[in-house]
Amino acid sequence: MSMRERLFFSILLIVVAYTLVPWVATRIFAIGVFRKGKASRQVALTFDDGPDPAYTPLLLDLLRKHEAKATFFVLGSKAERQAGLIERIHSEGHQIGIHNYSHTSNWLQLPWNVRRKQADRSADIIASITGTKPNFYRPPWGILNLFDLITLKSYKVVLWSVMPKDWRSRIGKTKLKARLMSGVREGAVVLLHDSGETFGADRDAPSHMLNALDEVLTSMTERGLKPVRVDELLESSAERRLGLFKRLLVNAWMTWERCFVKLFRLKAVNIGDPLLKLRVREYMGKQPILLSDGEQISKGDLVAEMHLDNYTLYKLGLDSRSTVQLATQLIRRTRTLMPEISKLLLTDPKYQHVKGLYGITMIHRGTRQLGFTVFDLPKGLFARATKTYLRFLLYVVHPHGKKRLKEKTDLLEPKIVAISKNELKLRYIA
Repeated sequence: MSMRERLFFSILLIVVAYTLVPWVATRIFAIGVFRKGKASRQVALTFDDGPDPAYTPLLLDLLRKHEAKATFFVLGSKAERQAGLIERIHSEGHQIGIHNYSHTSNWLQLPWNVRRKQADRSADIIASITGTKPNFYRPPWGILNLFDLITLKSYKVVLWSVMPKDWRSRIGKTKLKARLMSGVREGAVVLLHDSGETFGADRDAPSHMLNALDEVLTSMTERGLKPVRVDELLESSAERRLGLFKRLLVNAWMTWERCFVKLFRLKAVNIGDPLLKLRVREYMGKQPILLSDGEQISKGDLVAEMHLDNYTLYKLGLDSRSTVQLATQLIRRTRTLMPEISKLLLTDPKYQHVKGLYGITMIHRGTRQLGFTVFDLPKGLFARATKTYLRFLLYVVHPHGKKRLKEKTDLLEPKIVAISKNELKLRYIA
């Protein structure tokens, strides 16, 4: 092989390594990038190439109409000229990400230029307008060079899972809507454009996108899909990515849950919402519990014992961003079931002699507003065993259970919650 041929193949090898290797790694295997989530009922709408003084305000109006949130990957050069739009995007609760300072392919730039002159420069411009520095990045055309995944480590690189090709006018509203309707699924990251000024795009293309998106957002609401920011989708998806050991543990626990329900003949209050299950049993506590309305439950009295459905609790935990949000959802769901519980205890012969509703739980904050009285468990072996059991249950059913057990451990104390049958009647039977 001649010197010229060696030089040619060396240059070819460098070009392939600099361009095609990262393309295969990111676009095919999603190495080092985020392109699709796993969160249930959530979809991330993303808009590139703006902000545009003609179309971005119309898009923001449309998103506000549908109470939708989105992520805007903006060009730093446009952000400089349209500071008011950047401020509006930020103030209306949308996420702002980086799409380079100019719409130039990373393949055509040196890696340190991509970082300093494109990403960092744009981030500084946006931070000067909003006070918040973006840390999410999408390269023009989704193209990265070999060094970007190293030099851009401080940014989360985002690609997409749905690309309806809305940058061309000839696609029209009808075809664009059909593509979006067929592609939008739970966890999708949708690539759209609120500007038609970049190379290869048609200037009026965003008008067709806006017309189609209006109808698509209506359909998404009907299908129970929520448009969210990319960071929200990423956070929810991270909670759903459980390790092998945790998945095996969850499956084993849910098998035990099904056996427990059958063994103790627990019955769901509402078949359509299995969050709460009941069984009639004798109260076995040595110390009587005095409820806020004067009713007293003593040893041997019948109570309707509550049990949270652990599979429902697990699903709620996957979709909750924090333990506080999980507790809030539980209180809301329980509140909707309280009238049915009250009716059940007052009309079903099986509950004729029960004195009230009773349970032991670590998720007791907020139960007082539902009418429950909250008591400490009497110190002793039963209290210690119950605490151990419920802490292990939290570890199993909560995606971040291990972390949660290390935080605010003093708040993870099981409590008795109880409400009398008479109080249920007063509060929940019209």
